[in-house]
Amino acid sequence: MSTPGATGQRTVIALLGAVLVAYLLGPFVAFLLEHGLPTPGAFADPAVRSAIVASLVTAPVATLLATVFGVPLAYVLARYSFRGKRLLEALVVLPLVTPPVVGGVVLVSAFGRLTPIGKAAAALGVPLTQGYAGVVLAQTFVAAPFLVVTARSGFASIDADLERAARNLGKGPLATFREVSLPLTRGSIVAGIVLTFARALGEFGATMLLGHPPETMPTRIWVAFVAHGTDATVPLVVALLGAGLAVVLVLRLLAGPLEFSP
Repeated sequence: MSTPGATGQRTVIALLGAVLVAYLLGPFVAFLLEHGLPTPGAFADPAVRSAIVASLVTAPVATLLATVFGVPLAYVLARYSFRGKRLLEALVVLPLVTPPVVGGVVLVSAFGRLTPIGKAAAALGVPLTQGYAGVVLAQTFVAAPFLVVTARSGFASIDADLERAARNLGKGPLATFREVSLPLTRGSIVAGIVLTFARALGEFGATMLLGHPPETMPTRIWVAFVAHGTDATVPLVVALLGAGLAVVLVLRLLAGPLEFSP
């Protein structure tokens, strides 16, 4: 039974949480109250349309690359023990705790026009800076860890006996991975894909240093803000907010499959 003291304590806890909720939601509300929703004509600006197209072209490619290479890596980290594993796990999540601008600097050091890789790519007609390739590299660098971390947790939650049973029935490692491990981890992998896409779509710092131009939505927002102030950013800000809301809704739909142990 509730007591007056317990009720008061719950109220304090709720109020503390409400302060953070108000702080997190307040800026969005203030922005929409001040600027409102953009008219359809606001998206007719060629610079706005070009930025939207650039983001919608590059973010899926970065997400695909992160998925193709990140899911196997997540499985290895979840299932195998080897020397240097803890170091590898730390390196994989390092981009998550590294400021994006720092990520851009190290990417330029690796793929810039004067580096061996950059020179070789340019000679093949695929420059890795100031183009779509540079944008994809930057987005993949900062977003792929979300896929690896989420998928790894999903794989780790699977009972290893299920995989051993498949192997005892004659399934090889690849068949077991494809027919047992992947289906059981589908919810976690999809969640990782969604988070990776959202992070790639919103990437700014590394993209600005390695890929700009072309302008993605975040880089165009910065350019428009510097040149013309907040009003000029409204269409793209609303577009990115809409994308973020869509990501949240998708994750909520996946809430059931996402109940896994790290």
